[in-house]
Amino acid sequence: MRPVKDGVDSGYSTAASSTTSSTASLPQVTLTKMHLEHLNKQMSRMSALDRLRFATVMFPNLYQSTAFGLTGLVTMDMLAKIQAESPEAPSIGTIFLDTLYHFKETYDLIDRVKARFPHLTIHIYRPDGAENTAEFEEKYGEGLYDMAEELYDWIAKVEPQQRAYTELKVAAVLTGRRRSQGGARDSLSYIEVDNETGIIKINPLMDWSFSQVKSYITEHDIPYNVLLDQGYKSIGDWHSTSPVSETEDERAGRWKGRAKTECGIHNKMSRYAQFLSGQQEQQQQSSEQEQLSSALEKVERSQQISVM
Repeated sequence: MRPVKDGVDSGYSTAASSTTSSTASLPQVTLTKMHLEHLNKQMSRMSALDRLRFATVMFPNLYQSTAFGLTGLVTMDMLAKIQAESPEAPSIGTIFLDTLYHFKETYDLIDRVKARFPHLTIHIYRPDGAENTAEFEEKYGEGLYDMAEELYDWIAKVEPQQRAYTELKVAAVLTGRRRSQGGARDSLSYIEVDNETGIIKINPLMDWSFSQVKSYITEHDIPYNVLLDQGYKSIGDWHSTSPVSETEDERAGRWKGRAKTECGIHNKMSRYAQFLSGQQEQQQQSSEQEQLSSALEKVERSQQISVM
């Protein structure tokens, strides 16, 4: 499976790899509970286009995070319209997490999207130390997504996302999540705060149905993933995505037959992430203990010298 083409000259921006990424240095936009409730109430009265207009003015360092699903494509088109009507409006870049296991049809779609929106900058983030599937499997092993699913999610999605947020200094992201997608998403708000990163998450089409999204795509002739016509409604990695029936939830084809509904990007910290956090905390405690022991030894030596 071919990788997505990169290069600044083509409108893509490829991220440098780093294993030391952290969201600790990210700029924070602080919203109180009352402020969040007020903003969500205001957004409930707006159209999706006006929500996006508002978000581009309200939030600094705003990006769109997308895997080029239908909702993300609608958002791109609306952002392009905002840019066209107000050239002075900030240009919103797109973050794409290339797990290296996307369908060929998804990579083909990105090329068509770039042709449709030539001024769009796509920031591509891949697993650390891998530019293609062969390199990924040489470094992490074949079938990692089956043998150690949460470890795979961390390597292929969560760590690249954290690296993207850090390197791009992201303060807020536009997502394609909608309540009608089912699962844990049925209680979404228009604006949320990720408690683990402090990132503001904005869901401008949160109240749209699948049919509304699809109708917009058709009406505005926006390129979309051809797998949609084969029964796929929500498309991720090829190894964990299946077609769905008309009566199933939109995301029922993701990790079909398992209780899992999210990959680690939008859900609470995975067990593997918790393990890494625990390891870091243990190392910090060990370092602090060593510093304390060293300080006590110096005090004892000083006292012994003064007695002599």
